[in-house]
Amino acid sequence: MNLHFNTQLADDYHSRSQISRVVTEEWVARNMFCPICGAPTLGHYGANKPVADFFCDDCMSDFELKSKESRTARISHKIADGAYSTMIERITSLRNPHLFVMTYADWTVNNLMIIPNFFFTTSIIEKRKPLADTARRAGWIGCNIEIGNIPDSGKIFIIRNSKQEDKSHVIDLYRRSLLLQTSKLETRGWLFDVLKCVEKIPADDFILDDVYAFANELQLKHPENNHVHDKIRQQLQYLRDRGFISFISRGVYRKIR
Repeated sequence: MNLHFNTQLADDYHSRSQISRVVTEEWVARNMFCPICGAPTLGHYGANKPVADFFCDDCMSDFELKSKESRTARISHKIADGAYSTMIERITSLRNPHLFVMTYADWTVNNLMIIPNFFFTTSIIEKRKPLADTARRAGWIGCNIEIGNIPDSGKIFIIRNSKQEDKSHVIDLYRRSLLLQTSKLETRGWLFDVLKCVEKIPADDFILDDVYAFANELQLKHPENNHVHDKIRQQLQYLRDRGFISFISRGVYRKIR
């Protein structure tokens, strides 16, 4: 991959946001393979598609691109998205595209990851304040996607720190992430919240009480459930059955990398 943007495309634009959109989308159309099935190129929907930016003709997957200029070469904890109500509707109807998240500096890509669409839950969507009455779209409510609250298994790097990951490795990581796919939003929320807690435990080997330590945090995220410890054990069993953790002995687990 050539990580540099074609900046000549920016000659006809004056807005920084327009320039960013044009050069980043052209870069993806010119360089990206499909991380789902491995097809060598992606099609570009253009500006008239309200939900997605790119598509794969082979596996019929849709992709949205969010890009941000970043001097730190790191992907931030959250990224701005569109209307809050639209995002929630997309997630609850299970119609959201896969998400490309890109950072760049000096018109060069430094990070690119894909977040599979089945890692999206309503709890990672932050509702922003309505626009002021003096704004052109007064009362409009946008949202942020809290990338930091998505488990690492749902953040698959294609380019990391200006270095391209092997294509076959990217596809393998996506296929492994499919083991966590579930169509029920409630199940999805609990599973990924518990997985995120497991990831926060510094050691590879951990005990049940290490996960129970997050019970209050999980209760705040799921106030309708009064059996948090039971749900934790249930999700740990699910993660074990799908090969993300292993059972060592009673109440003792190990992360599988």
